[in-house]
Amino acid sequence: MSTKETILKQLADNPVILYMKGVPTAPECGFSAKAVEILNATKVPYAYVNVMKAPFIRDRLPSVSKWPTFPQLFIKGELIGGADIVESMNNDGSLLPLLQAAVQPAEENAASNTITHSEVEALILKDYPEAQIAIEGQGCDLSIKVVSESFAGQTMVKQHQGVMATLSEPLASGRLHAVTLKTFTPQQWQEQQPAPQAGLLQIQL
Repeated sequence: MSTKETILKQLADNPVILYMKGVPTAPECGFSAKAVEILNATKVPYAYVNVMKAPFIRDRLPSVSKWPTFPQLFIKGELIGGADIVESMNNDGSLLPLLQAAVQPAEENAASNTITHSEVEALILKDYPEAQIAIEGQGCDLSIKVVSESFAGQTMVKQHQGVMATLSEPLASGRLHAVTLKTFTPQQWQEQQPAPQAGLLQIQL
């Protein structure tokens, strides 16, 4: 594994990681000491790499991060900055929420990232503005019915491909895992409806 690949793996495996001179219990420069003091005060767990003991990483990281000095703080794989930026973010209150969001349990992230019915409907309506849409189910597994004039003359496969294309982003990101899809033209939908029983008045809504 190359040094760059090692760095990228460290960033991927650790939601909060500090590349510093020394170790948190014994920083070897004032700037690293300042960053450690701030991070410790947040009580948010973080990983660290002592670049004084990892010369290949010390030499390679600046070209990866485009940041020439140490320490370097990364959150969710993105460079936040050095000690001065960490201190500034801590002072304005923006650092702690960022750290807490990065390390919250995976299930909490998944729950907060689950797509809503209204988001699904909005995505479909972008390409089928006149459609009538009904959505059932919860979380990532939804049953969707779409009634649209746009389906006229199309095979069922084409109809489904068109609707699924509108949902490509949440499907690719994992916010939506499984979709049961039914598509109808208005005429097909009307034919699906049960005939009114004798003696009863059907009221159109």
